[in-house]
Amino acid sequence: MSVALHLVSDPIPFYLPTGNECALFEHAWHHRLPVLLKGPTGCGKTRFVAHMAARLGRRLHTVSCHDDLTAADLTGRFLLRGGDTAWVDGPLTTAVREGGICYLDEVVEARRDVAVVIHPLTDDRRILPLDRTGETLHAPDGFMLVASYNPGYQNVMKAMKPSTRQRFVAISFDFPAPEAELRIVTAESGLAPERCLPLVTLAARLRALKGMDLEEGCSTRLVVYCATLIAARMSLRDAVMAAMIEPLTDDDDVKKGLLDVMRATLG
Repeated sequence: MSVALHLVSDPIPFYLPTGNECALFEHAWHHRLPVLLKGPTGCGKTRFVAHMAARLGRRLHTVSCHDDLTAADLTGRFLLRGGDTAWVDGPLTTAVREGGICYLDEVVEARRDVAVVIHPLTDDRRILPLDRTGETLHAPDGFMLVASYNPGYQNVMKAMKPSTRQRFVAISFDFPAPEAELRIVTAESGLAPERCLPLVTLAARLRALKGMDLEEGCSTRLVVYCATLIAARMSLRDAVMAAMIEPLTDDDDVKKGLLDVMRATLG
């Protein structure tokens, strides 16, 4: 299980709002409502949560969900320590105890028993029963549960059930408009705007191929990676290949088509 901890004292991560998402998140936190973030990979969901946690002065516990993630990974388990058995809190339990924010990234990837754990935290009870210790934790006002998923990756076996989805306030994310994306890429990479603009244009054209040759379009994250490599004096072609072409496909024929788009866009 991958868990990232962001401390309250960390600087506020850069995030450029594209709508009312910041105000909506703040209202949800003040009124103790859970939030569900929906959107494609690399569009800024994780950065948004880190930004909002820092703005609200809350410690953030980020859990990257996967096929083997169980409820015990979130709540905790008994472990052997120095010959004794001791209970060790998981990231969700820690966030509840301290009044932090727990972010379940790509929650639909986790096992089904995770939903059983989060349901009592996402209604008016706001409790976390710990069956193995006999405790029932009542979430303090500062606690917030945030989850995210990519609707484009859902299938019959891994779709969020309505009974879970309707427990959250939901915010939809998409890739930012070109003007906003240009500001983001410039700020994140340090590359001059006039050099970032062709990359943003290329990303938009690659996204137009989603559903035809590509399973997923080029993310803003990849554009930032590309600009960062160029700022580090890598050649334009090599940076685009490494950050905006190769990560999108393993198919040689599709890759050739993407290279044609690159040449037509960048010259």
